[in-house]
Amino acid sequence: MATDLDLPPVTPAAETPPAVRPKSYRLLKHGWLYVMLLPGVAYFLIFRYWPMYGLSIAFQDYLPFLGYQDSPWVGLKHFEELFAGPDFGRLMFNTGLLALLTVLFVFPAPIVVALMLNEMRRQVVRRSIQSIIYIPHFLSWTIVASVTYLLFSADFGVIAGWINDIVGGPRADYVAQEEWFRPVVVLQLLWKQTGWGTIIYLAALAGVDTQLYEAARVDGAGRWRQFWHITLPGIRPAIVVMAILTTGHLLDSGFEQIWLMTTSLNRSVADVFDTYVYYIGITQGSYSYSTAVGLFKGVVGVLLIYGSNLLSKRLGERGLF
Repeated sequence: MATDLDLPPVTPAAETPPAVRPKSYRLLKHGWLYVMLLPGVAYFLIFRYWPMYGLSIAFQDYLPFLGYQDSPWVGLKHFEELFAGPDFGRLMFNTGLLALLTVLFVFPAPIVVALMLNEMRRQVVRRSIQSIIYIPHFLSWTIVASVTYLLFSADFGVIAGWINDIVGGPRADYVAQEEWFRPVVVLQLLWKQTGWGTIIYLAALAGVDTQLYEAARVDGAGRWRQFWHITLPGIRPAIVVMAILTTGHLLDSGFEQIWLMTTSLNRSVADVFDTYVYYIGITQGSYSYSTAVGLFKGVVGVLLIYGSNLLSKRLGERGLF
């Protein structure tokens, strides 16, 4: 009687490699997905990449009646004027100081608010606070500036009147004086952007494994150790990505906000690269020079993004790309 030991070994049949489909087949099979992709591709090609051709006038003495092709080329003349001119130092200082204040106060604010909301146990209160602090993001800068004037103006500002009743003396014009321009701008950014920025960090906090907190409590870890060893490492990748994106916009102070808050009394501290491009390019017609200023901003932004991304990878983080 034959047993399993007497039977010859069974050799497995060779697996047939899957047939390689031609690209035309895949295009036809997923055709509607590519059709849905076309509007996005067209948007970036028409409104993002094609206008970059206009950067060529930064190296020309552009004259509208001559056009791009016939305007004389001047090389780096406008960049030399920018760096050697009397306005560059003031613009760089004002823009850099606003960027520093943004990094110190505006960037960490959504992280702090998200952590505080994450600690709330009553969902009704938490969602109500989230909805309230999201609303300012959808208001235009015109409305934000109008509300600021209503609250802090020397003539009819409500908060300015309260401060004057407490401190005494003549009313301070918080929206016109130089020393109050930067604090008011930072307060506007905090009020308008903090709530919206918490969405990203709340989403990152939702992805942290709750079993880690349970294990930490079993081991006797308090709230501070749980935050330091579980919560913060859990949202660190999101913080790194947002930090990299923020560094790319350090020279973008926001034209609308600065323009609406600029007066004849605070112009010396309110002039930044964004408003300077408007003054020079639109009001004075120096198209080539203003384009050179904008190109300088763009190059610095790209370098900052690549530098911060490289630094994050050197420090052991994944980075943005």
